[in-house]
Amino acid sequence: MSDARIGSARESARDAGPDAGYDVLLRQGGIAHVRPLCPGDRRALHELVDRSSERSAYLRFFTGGRNTAHAYMDRVTGPGYEGRALVATVRGRLVGVAEYIPYGDGRADLAILLDDAVHGHGLGTLLLEHVALDAAAHGVRELVADVLAENRAMIDVLSALGLDTTRHAGSGTLRVALSCRPTALLRAGVEARDHVAERASLAHVLAPRSVAVIGAGRDPGGVGHRVLRNLVDGCFAGPLHPVNPKADRIAGLACHPDMGAVPGPVDLAVVAVPPERVLDVARDCAEAGVAGLVVVTSGFAEAGRAGAEAELLRICRTAGMRLIGPNCLGVVNTGARLNASFLPITPSRGRVALMSQSGAVGAALLERLEVSSFVSVGNKADVSGNDLLEYWEDDPDTDVVALYLESFGNPRRFARIARRVSAAKPVLLVKSGRTGAGSRAVRSHTAAKATPDVAVDALVRAAGAIRLDSVHELIGTARLLSSQPLPRGRRVAIVGNSGGPQAMAADACERHGLVVPELPAGLVRARGAAAVGNPVDLTAEALAAEIGAAVEAVAGSPDVDAVIVVYTPPFGSGPEETRRAIARAAERIAGGDDGGAHGAGKPVLACVGHDGLIEGRVPGYAFPEQAVEALAHAVRYAEWRARPAEAPEEPPPAGSERARALVRAELAASPGGRWLSPAAAMSLLGCYGLDLVPSVDADGPDAAAAAAVSLGLPVVLKAAGPVHKSDVGGVRLGLRAPEEVREAYEEMAARIGPGMTGATVQPMLPPGVEIIVGGVNYPVFGPLVMVGMGGVTAELVADQAFRVPPVTTAAATEMIGELRCAPLLHGYRGARPADVAALARQVVRVGRLLEELPEVAELDLNPVIVSPDGAVTVDARIRVAPCDPQPSPLLRRLR
Repeated sequence: MSDARIGSARESARDAGPDAGYDVLLRQGGIAHVRPLCPGDRRALHELVDRSSERSAYLRFFTGGRNTAHAYMDRVTGPGYEGRALVATVRGRLVGVAEYIPYGDGRADLAILLDDAVHGHGLGTLLLEHVALDAAAHGVRELVADVLAENRAMIDVLSALGLDTTRHAGSGTLRVALSCRPTALLRAGVEARDHVAERASLAHVLAPRSVAVIGAGRDPGGVGHRVLRNLVDGCFAGPLHPVNPKADRIAGLACHPDMGAVPGPVDLAVVAVPPERVLDVARDCAEAGVAGLVVVTSGFAEAGRAGAEAELLRICRTAGMRLIGPNCLGVVNTGARLNASFLPITPSRGRVALMSQSGAVGAALLERLEVSSFVSVGNKADVSGNDLLEYWEDDPDTDVVALYLESFGNPRRFARIARRVSAAKPVLLVKSGRTGAGSRAVRSHTAAKATPDVAVDALVRAAGAIRLDSVHELIGTARLLSSQPLPRGRRVAIVGNSGGPQAMAADACERHGLVVPELPAGLVRARGAAAVGNPVDLTAEALAAEIGAAVEAVAGSPDVDAVIVVYTPPFGSGPEETRRAIARAAERIAGGDDGGAHGAGKPVLACVGHDGLIEGRVPGYAFPEQAVEALAHAVRYAEWRARPAEAPEEPPPAGSERARALVRAELAASPGGRWLSPAAAMSLLGCYGLDLVPSVDADGPDAAAAAAVSLGLPVVLKAAGPVHKSDVGGVRLGLRAPEEVREAYEEMAARIGPGMTGATVQPMLPPGVEIIVGGVNYPVFGPLVMVGMGGVTAELVADQAFRVPPVTTAAATEMIGELRCAPLLHGYRGARPADVAALARQVVRVGRLLEELPEVAELDLNPVIVSPDGAVTVDARIRVAPCDPQPSPLLRRLR
């Protein structure tokens, strides 16, 4: 690109060493390592130039070719170089370098050189993305590249990045200027390119063309033998290679002494050797060019050997291998007839893709669910739920994704990926550890309520995923979503042969917010029916055909969105015939027999005394409450998917730079962090356009009295210093004369003592509803915004709603509507309605503040007085704390 210049690094990068940096996925699924250039790379740079063809050298260095390139490599690795650069290595060899050299006016010269061997792998695009992000972070507004007009490949790469681009043609060259400001097109391109690379890298693991089992022995009880036997018995179509130096044949297959002796390429190797041999085996697989490893062997980080696990990952990353495990059960792909696990069961083929971090939970789920694929991630050293979501997103064999997690590796990335996947496929999640206490002491109302588990809930909700409380609930919901259409509404018809269980189903519907409407007269005609209004009780004498006919009839009503069948055996025609009748009715409702004349697109669920799919079509449940619970999850998910896409909102005017400067100054004065003074807190909030009550700080009784006169009486006096001022008598309302203000200050100071560092004087506001708006920033999960009942009842009354920023106006309005105190805002008992729109604006702006300022650890606006005339913050507590910078979500990298 700036074809005449090729790369180097900032001064700090010179000291970073060759081991600094991070791993990235390439387009075809390979792995590269990206790091800052250092002086020790000089020799590798010259070798890169020597490997370049004359054509490549000409396109990059114009007429100077290789001679110019060699001279330049000496300069960029020498002292005094002012550029910044990244290099990429593949299997330990330096194969790419990209740089920018600032001009000093907000622009910089851009350059890149790639090894001919990696052209077409997407490495050039990836390096340019990363260089542009780095340049923007260091104040560069525009990158400029001079490209030969005939270099169409490079021009196309620059144009496809997704950055705003301008071009100026010269004599045989094209000057391309790239704005460093991230765009929606760049975000979309980064996501799409990352998705392609993830899919390609995991295809070798989940759809391999050949499999080796290293450690397969003759003992039928051995783990390696069981893996091999499952592959053989499952009729895996590709070559299978047992590897064991002490055997000639195992399970009827020729055995090889090591990976070097295996004929032909191997996509996937399953490693089942003792832990002390795993690293050597991994090195052998790397040498043999294996694409993916599944390490079922335990005895790594979970046994206190984190160093060995880190070395295993390093070997895999350097060789470009993806790693499942270690300490896992294996992988399954029923469509590919791949059972590379040591489980004693044969997985049933279905439409649910399943990942489990727990081996025991994974085994239990696999025994009860029909799956498209299953991955036991074990210690999750490399491949995680985020990676698998990428693979399953457009897997044609998968309709539902189910995850059992014990920990989030990268929750922010999970939210981004799951939101995209959930738009097309349900994502179910069971996350253990709901009751774990927070790991840090907090002093704000918001932080006390916003526990890590609340953060998980908000994160999952923002992504449109379905969080479930138990494995049993996951099974029931997955069966429904993988076998039936989504409900179009909340109206449920209940049909059955027993009034008691049907009444239990109706009660459960009410608890879950589902509606059991009265059905039109004459809709169901059945002999001896006890009730036909809804629930429809056909009595114990009802035959299977009558139950089936009733199901079809109620499904045909425009007043019904879903049907629950409650059958109590052994009455009527008996369980077997009744189940078949229910399945036939469901098939007709789905349009199987008559093009959908009987209510196509409406889900049917059945309570038949046991769990499982009925005739492979209808989800069955042992108890009515289970069916209703699953249906409620499906209804909420369908409503989430049906929401219209919100247009991006223009952010309110904000002094972002002024806010950052304020936070930097506070942390410079107190490097460990601190609570801001009332004046500093109000100043920070003002940067984001929040509506604040006028305030004047006072350091004594006379100053407080003078402030009261300047603001206009009556006023409020608040002590500065105490966290919860009301608890210590630090708030006085309705002071109507300067003398009252002076006396109130003196009384507060005497009562509170040295803990009172001054006071704040504010005008009295008209009465309104007291609301709290707050937020926290978790180092891992990121920001979380809260709105709830405020004032002195903020902690007494558990009435809060949480969201993950960015929070749109629609989302903020929804949060407010979820509060039990919401009727107070809408004109309760004849009062004038409060300005809910103004409160929603406050919530949106707090969300933006927390997103842009991760150093804001805790924030309480309490109370925000919401009246018919607006929403005004009258008190604020903000704590700032140092935090590690989060990598940009646009920076493609493996964790």
